[in-house]
Amino acid sequence: MSNNTLESFGYKQELSRTLELKDLVIYGFIFIVPIAPFGIFGHVMSASGGMIVTAYVIGLIGMLFTAISYSQMAKEFPVAGSVYSYVSKGTNSFAGFVAGWIMLLDYILIPALLYVVGALAIHDIFPSLSPILLIIAFVIFNTYINIRGISFTAAFNKWMLAAELIVLVIFLVVGVMAISNNVNGAVFSIAPVYDVDNFSLGLIISAVPIAVLSFLGFDGISTLAEEAKGGGEAVSKAIFLVLFIIGGLFIAQTWVAALIQPDAEQFSNLDTAFYETARIAGGEWLAVLTAGTTAIAWGVADSLVAQIATARILYSMGRDKILPTTLSKVHPRYKTPYISALLVGAVSIVVGIGFMSNLALLTSMVTIGALTAFLILNVSTIYYFVFRKKSYNFFIHILSPIIGIGVVGYIWSGFETYTIIIGVVWALIGVGIYYLAKMRGQQVNMEI
Repeated sequence: MSNNTLESFGYKQELSRTLELKDLVIYGFIFIVPIAPFGIFGHVMSASGGMIVTAYVIGLIGMLFTAISYSQMAKEFPVAGSVYSYVSKGTNSFAGFVAGWIMLLDYILIPALLYVVGALAIHDIFPSLSPILLIIAFVIFNTYINIRGISFTAAFNKWMLAAELIVLVIFLVVGVMAISNNVNGAVFSIAPVYDVDNFSLGLIISAVPIAVLSFLGFDGISTLAEEAKGGGEAVSKAIFLVLFIIGGLFIAQTWVAALIQPDAEQFSNLDTAFYETARIAGGEWLAVLTAGTTAIAWGVADSLVAQIATARILYSMGRDKILPTTLSKVHPRYKTPYISALLVGAVSIVVGIGFMSNLALLTSMVTIGALTAFLILNVSTIYYFVFRKKSYNFFIHILSPIIGIGVVGYIWSGFETYTIIIGVVWALIGVGIYYLAKMRGQQVNMEI
């Protein structure tokens, strides 16, 4: 067990350390969203040829091995900043900045993605409401709560999580009853896992980059290391609890939904496919219930914690003078990084409105940022523990990150060429920013 503390890395405890393990777990559930497949169900079904459960299982496996690396780094370096801080301190400042910058492609864009999904869900129920105005309203509300403080957010999250779980249970019960009554010709089968007539591993892998979006929130837990009682140890426990439980929920809901409507070509709109499926299973009331809950979960709860995580990464980079130090300003009353929070809110409005008609591209851009950072983190875990600390823990520090690299790398291969180009361009911009800062004489002291 590591004896490292925040002070041992030269930082002061500025953020309020108030979060317990249950708060971290709730935060993770809210960030990931127990009903995350509701919003992207149609896209994953279409890309996987109906074998949506297998796509989610592969995604879960990749995340679990990467989570082991997160766990080890969180215990070793109990500081805010997530992958940025871990890679910086585990290898060097350049690698850390590149990893953090690439992860920012995920963190900066994901609130906008969530706002778009939430706005579209409400628009599906109330077509007269403007999605643009809904996005702006979501951002203003969440930014205010974000600045008010992490404890206020934790209390709000508990109520949101309870509502999501209740709706999920309702859908599962109604869905199972519908299958039992052969609604829409549905029967219990393993077709969502393995369809002997249409199985293609390449086809399923092409769907995993979309499906894995549902899991990305687990890494956001690590951004709260400086606000958690127990630091890195608590973060590590929360990550695994969240992944195992949420993975089971994803498998259950996608399996039931895929049995009710196994043919993706029957959906009138892939963006609202889950609500169409709910309508088949239980009628209009269930469609409205699932769409409304998705709107609140994605547009308010999930995007709220996404903004929190992004603000804290910007805070960490600003504190280390790699990005403008203004981003590290802490609100005098609420003790939150309010400048970073305001910036994230502004970016979310611009990106959300700009990509409202191209949800698939925005999803791919979010996912490639996260998965690339995961690859770098796994490599850094091997480098730090094996080559710097001379660890002989074969499974935890060698085999596990290697498997994580292999699975995530294989998922990564499923991206479209244009998405990869966007990722490369974003990474090159980050490299340019880093060296521009060095040329200006800015000191980056991230090595330990």
